[in-house]
Amino acid sequence: MHSQSGSESTAEKPGDGADLSVKPVKANPLTAKSWPIDPKKIANWLKSLAAPIIGILAFLALWAVLAPQVDTSLGSLPGPVEVSAQGLALFDEWSAAQDREAEFYAAQDASNAAAAANGEATRDFQYSGPPTFLDQIWTSLATVALGFFLATIIAVPLGLICGLSKTFNAAINPIVQIMKPVSPLAWLPIVTMVISATMTDPDPSLPKSFVISAIVVMLCSLWSTLINTAIGAASIDKDLLNVGKVLRLGWFAKLTRLVLPSALPYIFTGMRLSLGVGWMVLIAAEMLAQNPGLGKFVWDEFQNGSSQSLARIMFAVIVIGLIGFLLDRIMMLLQNFASRNRTV
Repeated sequence: MHSQSGSESTAEKPGDGADLSVKPVKANPLTAKSWPIDPKKIANWLKSLAAPIIGILAFLALWAVLAPQVDTSLGSLPGPVEVSAQGLALFDEWSAAQDREAEFYAAQDASNAAAAANGEATRDFQYSGPPTFLDQIWTSLATVALGFFLATIIAVPLGLICGLSKTFNAAINPIVQIMKPVSPLAWLPIVTMVISATMTDPDPSLPKSFVISAIVVMLCSLWSTLINTAIGAASIDKDLLNVGKVLRLGWFAKLTRLVLPSALPYIFTGMRLSLGVGWMVLIAAEMLAQNPGLGKFVWDEFQNGSSQSLARIMFAVIVIGLIGFLLDRIMMLLQNFASRNRTV
């Protein structure tokens, strides 16, 4: 009993000089929260990236296997290798055309310098070589940009009026529903005759074919923006309108501070749809209007009928799809940016 009590008396208790300091533990660098990027997010991102890559590779493999099995009047259907080779050839043609243009202007400058030294008149000619594939891409982008711009400045104001006025909406709705499903092939002859009758200048600032294609794009693409804008303006919270009445806001202040911020997501959704429709319509319009863009390139290669034409057409189809995808992504980024910076 005595020894047991002695051992108890010698035991250290908290506060009696015991060392209670906590020794530092080294952090695991793989689990530390100081990492700028979460490894789980990286893994999820890689998984989301792997699925489309696998899908594209599977599509290319299926294309390469099945293409030789399809025979056409120009030979077997070209596979990915042949199409990519023609894409590189089109780029080489553009590079060669740039060199010829540079040589043309260099020779003209030398000729003008010699003429000026002899006191003779100089000449200023524009290079008139055939448009290359890249030139036609820029022409198509400019055409759809003009048509989309015209469609937007017409559709957004009309849509806002339709959304804020039930009477105006009832008056214009039948016209919208009738005109919306009309094909660009039906609009093209009408637009061609109207533009040909109104643009009588022998040297217009914009080619007639360019204007015709842009107007057709406008007529076919404005309806989505108009309808979505009207829906957005009509769905504004009534409490906001009541606040505007209490603050005695004028019509312009109410429009810019209340209606537009609330309708902005709907407007951008309509603009995304309109841009996609306009890009699809453009190709058909350029084919028939002979506007020197991607549509005309496809038509000319089809009419050419050479052994390389089919591969070039397929490459143009891929480029058309990629540009349409990029335009949609750009509009989506603008939509997200505008939605984050709304004032309502």
